[in-house]
Amino acid sequence: MELKTMILDLYVDTSRKGISMALATSGQPEGAQAVYEEIVNTEARGEILGESLDTLLKRVGATLDDVKRVMVTLGPGSFSGLRTGVAFCQGLSFSGKRKLYGVTTLQALACFAGNAQQSQNPETAVIIRARTGFWYLRLNGEEFFIETPDVVSRIKTAQVKTVVADDAALADETLKATFDALGAKTVRDTGNPLSMWAPLFDTVKPSLIQEANYIQPSYFEKLKA
Repeated sequence: MELKTMILDLYVDTSRKGISMALATSGQPEGAQAVYEEIVNTEARGEILGESLDTLLKRVGATLDDVKRVMVTLGPGSFSGLRTGVAFCQGLSFSGKRKLYGVTTLQALACFAGNAQQSQNPETAVIIRARTGFWYLRLNGEEFFIETPDVVSRIKTAQVKTVVADDAALADETLKATFDALGAKTVRDTGNPLSMWAPLFDTVKPSLIQEANYIQPSYFEKLKA
């Protein structure tokens, strides 16, 4: 497939277990077919980022010059994963041939709620496990590192109708009971195309300098600064 007239977006998530990477067309001539290719390797580390990108480019018949925008998750998440993912994407963008966009992991996951409007809806929440008894919560544009009772209180107050959650949150008895009581629709945080993050290109400013959020308390202190 020849994509010389295409513009490609690259999505990279190394904030959690393994790596997820995808290429998608962000624009194409009238009548041309859109392209989406993805690699998910839950056991991989940063050493295969370059290899994964080469594989994706080969699959769609493109070159790195066809990639014009790069989106990378900044955390919260794995220290080593974030460090390698952000550095890799900064390296790809250093030449100035493509723009680099950094988004929080929770901000990206919110897009899995279904559409851009729904992901920004105050009745949509994102909940993923931080450590035993603690969760990362995104609600109404704010992000929190809080314990289970506080999560329950906040999503009840907001009368949340849609929850994007990881397996740990979906399996937690207290959270699950709360979702059921609210009649909230639950969406698993994996298995969705990363191209669903595309609306964030319109809300986040590109910058070559992106800072990963490695440590849980520091992450939320920066958000409040």
